[in-house]
Amino acid sequence: MRDLRGVAAIVLGCGLFAGVAVARTEAPVAHSPFHVELGEALTQPASGRLLLFAVDAKAATAAAKDGKVEQVDASPFGATQASVAAREVSRLMPGQGVDIDADRLAFPAGWSQLPPGDYLVQAVLDVNHDYNYGGRGAGDLVSDVVRMHLPASTTPTLQLARVLPAHAAWTLSPSTPEAVRKALPDARRHARSIDFVSPSLSAFWGRSIHMRGWVVLPPGYDTNAAARYPVVYSTHGFGGNVDRFTGSIATVWQSMSSGQMPPMIWVFLDESSATGTHEFADSVNNGPWGQALTTELIPQLESVYRMDGKPNGRFLNGHSSGGWATLWLQTRYPKVFGGTWSTSPDSSDFHDFTGVDLYAPNANVYHRADGSAYPLVRDKGKVLASFEAFAKLERVLGEYGGQMASFDWVFSPRGADGRPVPMFDRDTGVVDPAVVAYWRDHYDIAHRVQTNWPALKPNLDGKIHLIVGTADTFYLDGAAHKLKAVLDGLGATSDFRFLPGKTHFDLYVVGKDRVGLLKQISWEMYAVARPDSKLKPAAAAP
Repeated sequence: MRDLRGVAAIVLGCGLFAGVAVARTEAPVAHSPFHVELGEALTQPASGRLLLFAVDAKAATAAAKDGKVEQVDASPFGATQASVAAREVSRLMPGQGVDIDADRLAFPAGWSQLPPGDYLVQAVLDVNHDYNYGGRGAGDLVSDVVRMHLPASTTPTLQLARVLPAHAAWTLSPSTPEAVRKALPDARRHARSIDFVSPSLSAFWGRSIHMRGWVVLPPGYDTNAAARYPVVYSTHGFGGNVDRFTGSIATVWQSMSSGQMPPMIWVFLDESSATGTHEFADSVNNGPWGQALTTELIPQLESVYRMDGKPNGRFLNGHSSGGWATLWLQTRYPKVFGGTWSTSPDSSDFHDFTGVDLYAPNANVYHRADGSAYPLVRDKGKVLASFEAFAKLERVLGEYGGQMASFDWVFSPRGADGRPVPMFDRDTGVVDPAVVAYWRDHYDIAHRVQTNWPALKPNLDGKIHLIVGTADTFYLDGAAHKLKAVLDGLGATSDFRFLPGKTHFDLYVVGKDRVGLLKQISWEMYAVARPDSKLKPAAAAP
């Protein structure tokens, strides 16, 4: 699932998140016109998805620091707090404007239905059509936040006046511990960029496809020495990308250099794409990412760096969508890897797809048989967003890159139009059983393991480690229980840990250590690769 801006310093991107909203599909009973202009100071024509955001002015001002609201946005943790409207724009010229009807495609309803009052409104032009994945970013055009009374007596005008800058490289979040912050310069010197053009992916797409990431070398690494190192292949969840590994790189380096983690080579892999996260699955829509990793990139890395180069020296770690990706890689390529430590993975058994049984007769992801809504986001027992709201806002924000659309791009068969067939109807929530059957046969991990266990057992038994909180924000503990039941029924050796009260975002926290779980995992991996080692973790600094 989605990253929602970070899970501890080491886990950038958690899968199951996206926007939260409901699109109007019926003919609007009224119109809420707005006029948006491209500022004359912007010298180039612009295209993209034009988004309007509105929030109650009084509530937003009261919640903001110093009462200053610098941006208006939607959030999956406050599904109905913002109203959103959208339309596509092509070649808007500087000084020109375009009208947008905020009743035509909107969430949670057409803006004509907003209670009369004062609102803060902002326009954003999503030039790369990636708002659903990472929010507003480099190159997007934004207006000032404007206070206005709605409904308006005349058509309000907003001006796209600023271009958002690129994210500054090698920056850490303000909450980063001081020890990690001080280690960043050394971490950078021990990090190597990955930019590999995959032959198989390039052949699939008909253009050069780059596999990107970072290699972090351990303290004492010497290219001329005989020593080799175990390797951890780690990937982010939904919302992450190659530019968001800085905290992970600095944290791992600082932990290894202080002796709190063993000396290993860490490979941080980017699994983001224009369609969301490809999750290193071999997909008819995204291409053969698992094949490319295991037969192309890993051999190339092992030819350059002093890696063990054998299964019991190759490990996997990922959180959320990254947790699903690493669980998938371990079960799909069991001879390649010596074990996965997957945390809070997206649903590994589609009998529990964030609480919904996709195989049930007349399955519907929006409503139970009694008509009650399926929740999707929770916090401390409180439901923050429903599955329906989550999916419908995603549709307003754009066709590409959203969490639900991303699942279709990974799991679904390709339709006659060349795009993946949706697993469920976005208007009604009705599940397509034919698509679910395809999902089951190709990507339901529990089903595939159970069906193929005699062939998988010699190379997979004992290699699955899954850790999830009992209060997971996206209800992902349910599927983990079902996968465990399947493995237990097969007599398989596995390691499942359900951490009491832990959510999607605090799973890695142990005491005051934000990445305590990661350190524990690293030593468990090292024990597999170096069973005779006497090396022990150093005590953490007070």
